[in-house]
Amino acid sequence: MFRKLLKSKLHRATVTRSDLDYEGSIAIDECLLEAADIEAYEAVHVWNVNNGSRLQTYAIPAERGAGEICLNGAAARMAAVGDRVIIATFQWLEESRTPEHHPKLVFVDGQNRIIPKP
Repeated sequence: MFRKLLKSKLHRATVTRSDLDYEGSIAIDECLLEAADIEAYEAVHVWNVNNGSRLQTYAIPAERGAGEICLNGAAARMAAVGDRVIIATFQWLEESRTPEHHPKLVFVDGQNRIIPKP
């Protein structure tokens, strides 16, 4: 049997921009993608802490070190600049592997710089 478990999470990132006219996705600073083990075009869940909205889209890389979190296309309607979001990925694991599984949890400050776990 397989179980779907949290693979990684960017916790309380700040939305820096939105682009309604872009074709879709969420642009995430490359440093944050690497830290959270999120690949370009990987499916991600985006949970808005400010308004409670939830959506699923895919990640694309934004400029390394710029701290950008940009919702694109229809997703741009789901968050305002300054909103805090949780970005999560999941993976399927064989049940026998779940006891040793540990997701990557990445915490950031208000400028989307990586900080130690609070």
